[in-house]
Amino acid sequence: MRHGNKVNHLGRKTGHRKAMLQNMACSLIEHKRITTTIAKAKTLRVFIEPLLTKSKTDSTHSRRVVFSYLQSKEAVTELFRDVAPKIANREGGYTRIIRTGYRLGDNAEMCMIELVDFNELYNNNAGKKTTRRSRRGGKASEGVAATPVAETPVAEVVEETPVAKVVEEAPAAEVVEETPVAEVPEEAPAAEVVEAAPVAEVTEEAPAAETTDEEASTSEEDKTEE
Repeated sequence: MRHGNKVNHLGRKTGHRKAMLQNMACSLIEHKRITTTIAKAKTLRVFIEPLLTKSKTDSTHSRRVVFSYLQSKEAVTELFRDVAPKIANREGGYTRIIRTGYRLGDNAEMCMIELVDFNELYNNNAGKKTTRRSRRGGKASEGVAATPVAETPVAEVVEETPVAKVVEEAPAAEVVEETPVAEVPEEAPAAEVVEAAPVAEVTEEAPAAETTDEEASTSEEDKTEE
């Protein structure tokens, strides 16, 4: 029975368990997010959060204490150089556990453990919610004073509408002036055809006049011969 046993041994001996937590802590500091089981994630949280609090004080003593747990110079450098400035204003709760389902092999419950300040998606959503709440509170505090401010731009839009109508009427007047110009060249050829018609009639009557003169001359000659 496990009476009074607050430590989850994770089915491993002490040396194996410490080495596993060291590796998981170094991976979390390097990648800012790892996937593991729920039991290991909860044990890792207890292991790494005191080290994150220690990293806020950048001194030789703090670096040596953290190195005694992690046993990795690269992880200690990353922790004090990149992670510590991000968590400087946070007093606790540096990690977040997100459940992702069950593993197919042994049906173990899986999760993702990450550093809270390095998740930009969650931080952006939190910022949007706070702004919306502040705006709603501002409108409620203003009360009736907010209504005339909304009515003023509506009056300005109504005044600008006739200006748009004048601009639309100007090209309509230009189109009316262009229409009679197109009718003038169509009437000109009609007048030319009318003038050409009597010329053809005169040419047809001319030979008729000549024939009458010849007949008159022949008749006179016949008279003289008689």
